[in-house]
Parts: sequence; C-alpha cells; structure tokens
Amino acid sequence: MPTLPLGQVLTLSNAQTAIEAAATLAFAASGLLAAARKRLDAVGVCIVSGLAAFGGGTLRDVLLDRRPFFWVEHAGWLWALLALCVAAMLFLRTRHFAATERAMQWPDAFGLGLFAASGTQIALQAGSPAVVAVLMGTMTAVFGGVLRDIVCNEIPRAFSDHQPYAVCAFMGGWVVVLGHRLAMDDWLGLVAGAGTALLLRAIALWTGWTLPAWHTGEAPRD
Repeated sequence: MPTLPLGQVLTLSNAQTAIEAAATLAFAASGLLAAARKRLDAVGVCIVSGLAAFGGGTLRDVLLDRRPFFWVEHAGWLWALLALCVAAMLFLRTRHFAATERAMQWPDAFGLGLFAASGTQIALQAGSPAVVAVLMGTMTAVFGGVLRDIVCNEIPRAFSDHQPYAVCAFMGGWVVVLGHRLAMDDWLGLVAGAGTALLLRAIALWTGWTLPAWHTGEAPRD
C-alpha cells in the first residue's frame, strides 16, 4: 500500500473520527427511539441504544482484526450514550411515542450514510479488495440496526420494509472506492460516499421507492 503523507493521514484520521462519532450518535438516537416505542426499562434503553450505535462497527473491527474497537478507543462516547439515554428517559413522554416511528427514520438514515462511508474507507486502509471494503462498509451501516430490531423482537427493517436500505449503503461504499481510485482527498471521498447513501435513503423515504419482493405464487396470509 502507498504511504500517505503525515498531514493527510492526520486529516483522514480526524475525518473518520468525526464521521464515526456523528454516526454513533445518530444510531444511538434511533436505538433510543426504538426502545422508547417498546417502553423498555433503563437497562433495555441503554442496551438497545448501545447495540444500534456500536454493533456494526464492532463486527467490522472483529472481521478486520482492528484494535482497539472504536468505542474502546473513544470511551467518552459511552458516557455520551448513557447521558443521552438518561436525558431521554427523563423528558420523553408517552405523548411523544406516536411520532417516533417517523422520527427514527432520519437519524437512522444519517447514520447509515456515515457508517457506510467510514466502514468502507477503513477497510480500504486495511488493504481489503474493493468489493470486500464495500461489503464491510455496508455491514458497518446495517448490522447495528439489525441488532436493534432483533432485541426489540421485530423482523429487522433492513430486511422487511422493502425500501432500499442496505442497497443505499452499498452504493455509498462504491462512491468511496471510486474516490479512492481517482486519488481524491480521502475526507472528500468519505463525505461523497456518506452523502450518496443518505440521499438515496432520503429519496426512498420521500417517494416510497421499494425493492422487488419475493413472490411464491401463494395468496398472502392474513
């Protein structure tokens, strides 16, 4: 792998840290809203928020043998997560629950784009082939939400709502790879990839764009 100048390495490191921090908060918020909708207790709220925030990045780091994990290296975000959960439990009331189904789509979409771009860039830095890097970015973006929904006893939305989700992350990852191949500044590739995934997800939410569903020829069950 080519050696990057020290200044570029520091800039990339700062950009990745900022992106992962923003994505962590976005996914934590989506987990918090899901837990509130299920009326979980304090432990449940913290666990679901933590899984949504750290699940995808942790799986990526395990597969890439990357240490320390993001949430270990930046332990302050654990305190931020706990503070967010405590504040929500103090101020979020039953009358707010009706809006959570719609509200959680946007922090979730924001985290999707940010994690897809950051995960792809990290995998590229580790020397992964392009398709593996994109899959790592997609996994980073999607797996936290999958864990969130499983713990909340729901079929993961990424698999069941028929709207593009993982596909958006996948496309955003390829934009990061394209930027890498074109020798763009790495931070610019990160922003472009995150923006692409976020834009595609926003279009899907606004227009009701759906993916083809599996048709077995049987009548739908009630």
